[in-house]
Amino acid sequence: MEDKKNIMKKIKSALISLSDKSNLKQILQILKKNNVNLISSGGTFKAIKKLKFKCNEVSEFTGFKEILDGRVKTLHHKIYAGILNKRDNKTHSNEIKDLKFKNIDLVIVNFYPFQKTLSKTKNHKKIIENIDIGGPSMVRAAAKNYNDVTVITSTEQYVDFINELKINKGSTSLKFRKKMSEAAFSETAYYDSVISKYFNSLSDSYFPKKKIIHANLIEKLRYGENPHQYSAIYSQDENLNIKKIHGKQLSYNNYNDIFAALTISNGLPKNIGTVIVKHTNPCGVSILKNKIASYKSALACDPISAFGGIVCCNFKINKKLALELNKVFLEVIIAKGFDNDALKLLKLKKNLRIIDSTNFFFNKDLRFNSINNSILIQSEDNKIFSKKDFRVVSKKKPSSSQFNNLIFAFNICRYVKSNAIVLASNKTTIGIGSGQTSRLGSCQIAIDQMNRFKNYKDEIVAASDAFFPFVDGIEKLVQSGVSAVIQPEGSIKDKEVIKFANSTKTVLVFSKTRHFRH
Repeated sequence: MEDKKNIMKKIKSALISLSDKSNLKQILQILKKNNVNLISSGGTFKAIKKLKFKCNEVSEFTGFKEILDGRVKTLHHKIYAGILNKRDNKTHSNEIKDLKFKNIDLVIVNFYPFQKTLSKTKNHKKIIENIDIGGPSMVRAAAKNYNDVTVITSTEQYVDFINELKINKGSTSLKFRKKMSEAAFSETAYYDSVISKYFNSLSDSYFPKKKIIHANLIEKLRYGENPHQYSAIYSQDENLNIKKIHGKQLSYNNYNDIFAALTISNGLPKNIGTVIVKHTNPCGVSILKNKIASYKSALACDPISAFGGIVCCNFKINKKLALELNKVFLEVIIAKGFDNDALKLLKLKKNLRIIDSTNFFFNKDLRFNSINNSILIQSEDNKIFSKKDFRVVSKKKPSSSQFNNLIFAFNICRYVKSNAIVLASNKTTIGIGSGQTSRLGSCQIAIDQMNRFKNYKDEIVAASDAFFPFVDGIEKLVQSGVSAVIQPEGSIKDKEVIKFANSTKTVLVFSKTRHFRH
């Protein structure tokens, strides 16, 4: 068992260097109470003096002035010897004594705001100057020597640190120092990963030899997809850019569905799209201009699957729409804001999660899928279509309305689990077949859904996420009343499919793009 003297370490001196100076006074008060000598530099030194606390400037401590416009100020052997020496090592102690150096028992540092700078400017020079060198170096040194030195890297740690000093009368425990050390190494790793990502972006290097992924813990969740699985949500940004304004805690499954819904919604025309999602698959989508009609049409595509699902609107929800939404049991409602009257109505359901996505933006970043310590990475399927991406291959040409509905259906296909078939009419899905091992099976499910709910009046179009390997799929669609089909080209049976389309006077459009989503 370790001797208590080796576990508890008295703090006699502290080096403080902060970009985020919030709650600084709180820290200074507890350090003053415990007679801790302070060392600081630059803006932090000025802030400490302004708060009327005693403090030695780094240049005074080291005997060396700041140089290179402040790029070099804490990078000095007196600083690092004071942090890194092992207090129980006689050789170290003798060297420190002979050199007349002083120990530094506490390092409180947070870094230049590199990530925030990226969000505010594209000026490369400003970005480079916000790469902290001295801060991470001191933090790493203190974290390495956690046996003797305490390191604090976030304002969120202040309360625990203050309590630690109060309980231990100006000392910290080994357990606490270890915990802070762990946090410190995570902080430096995160910081460096953000910088690495920035430099990779400059050269469009999506797949560098060493891929570093950074993320902030947003929330520990009750459990994963099932109660026996543990779970949490992280973000590569500092927050999720969505705001829960009412309802129960969000679950793993909720978040999965929410991001699926937001992804689909992002691909729709602005301010007119309604998406209903269940188990990450769309079960109803409409882009009718009338917002009530848009929701009702999306719901009518599959009202049974919509039960317990998620509704996402890329517009503001008003009272009239809220009344309609309250008629159905939903887990989550997402919108670009809510009228006050709408919120009052929706909040009558205490468990309903209400999400404001006003500040949500779709990051055109990479998609990750991990298993067994391996990571599959790809870009998002977010291609924006133009007419040059499509080729009419049938003798019969599509009308303007047919073409628009075909493009709409094909766009929705990209969000449906493969094999995917989407039937559409009047800018609304009317049948969706998803996740089948057979394309023919997906066709049948989409048709059955359409016939069951009969949510259409106008002509029907169909979209397939990949080519038909045989004629039987398109044949089944045409027999059900489909007048126009869009599919990617590339099958050895393409000529047979075209021949069938011409024989039945069906419009057939080929796309250069495939939309697998496994």
